[in-house]
Amino acid sequence: MKAAQKRAQAKVEYNAFLAACPSRQLLDRISDKWVVLILCALGGDNGSGRPGAAHADAPKAMRYSEISRLLAGVSQKMLTQTLRSLEQDGLLTRTVTPTVPVTVSYELTDLGLSLHHMTRGLRNWAQTHMAQVLANRENYDVRTP
Repeated sequence: MKAAQKRAQAKVEYNAFLAACPSRQLLDRISDKWVVLILCALGGDNGSGRPGAAHADAPKAMRYSEISRLLAGVSQKMLTQTLRSLEQDGLLTRTVTPTVPVTVSYELTDLGLSLHHMTRGLRNWAQTHMAQVLANRENYDVRTP
């Protein structure tokens, strides 16, 4: 069986409900909050924090420091690891420009952009429904001893 045939057969057999399925590992990776936020940042989301805010900007390349400033609370180690894993999966590209000092920028690939469209929806949903979720948590805490 040729490699392309093996890949096609494996694609049909991917089932995230099975523990050994590689798609489960991918789901684990892309469901990470930092992955979602990095994809949103590189996808051009404005980060305004307005619930349901429309996506106004086009995807753009960003430097490490820009991403770090935008993602409040992310550690240098976590940001570096997450960017590397996204590059490894082919979701973004890392471009090194030989300047003094060296300039490194990150940009979504077509594959990353396709995932960004979904993560943007998750981010907007979370921002839009956060007040309702907080109220539900409070009600639950009152009802539960």
